[in-house]
Amino acid sequence: MTETVQPTGHCYCGCGKEIGYGRFFAAGHDKTAEAAFLAIHHDASVAQMLHTHGYGPTEATSVTKAAVNKGIWLECPHSCGYRGAQESINNHVNRHHASDSTPGRSKEHQEEGDT
Repeated sequence: MTETVQPTGHCYCGCGKEIGYGRFFAAGHDKTAEAAFLAIHHDASVAQMLHTHGYGPTEATSVTKAAVNKGIWLECPHSCGYRGAQESINNHVNRHHASDSTPGRSKEHQEEGDT
């Protein structure tokens, strides 16, 4: 098992900036580090990274479905296909299903007459 990373007081991107207690990155530096990692290890492609780890565009190889199956993420209770962390699900439901009268169909779908 890998050792759990601990904050050091310095930005984890390697810039040397001192940061607040309990943080890993200076503001925005997590995205900089992520982009550099993708460039080095996956040809700067998220799709290539997912493919390298066995994920892909089908339901059987879906990384979001894998997160749900591991109990890390949830599926939208309205069965619209959206998946995310609890806070993302809350935001999604409030934004897209707040006035749904039919579970599984968003307000936009009802207004457009989609079935």
